[in-house]
Amino acid sequence: MDIHDILKHLPHRYPFLLVDRVLEVEPGKNIVALKNVTINEPFFPGHFPHHPVMPGVLILEALAQAAAILSFKTMGTLPDDNSVYYFAGIDGARFKRPVSAGDQLHLCVEIVAQKRGIWKFKAEARVDGQVATEADLTCAVRQLEKSE
Repeated sequence: MDIHDILKHLPHRYPFLLVDRVLEVEPGKNIVALKNVTINEPFFPGHFPHHPVMPGVLILEALAQAAAILSFKTMGTLPDDNSVYYFAGIDGARFKRPVSAGDQLHLCVEIVAQKRGIWKFKAEARVDGQVATEADLTCAVRQLEKSE
């Protein structure tokens, strides 16, 4: 999937869109996506000016965005203005190596379970084949209530 297809599957936009390309996706099973980390990222000037490091929470967010694409591909639907994809939990998060400008994150997410709009995933972000971040993610797809 290129960026145009990704934009159809995620409501996120710059500067919060954290998936650049999808290398492989098998609905109902797993996804491998990329995030190219450049020195132009808006968080680098403050985190940290003397040693730019991608914040761990944003790596987890990138994994969740890859998980959202996998969920919508699995459901055979696209997000719309009446649905929201929420983080519901992050368990066992581990940060094993820093992610810096010039790194390419491979976002590897696998569905563990899905029931009534609640999705559980095993997720890893890798750089050069090494695990940078790993976590068990729980996400929920919810319909927004219409206000009259």
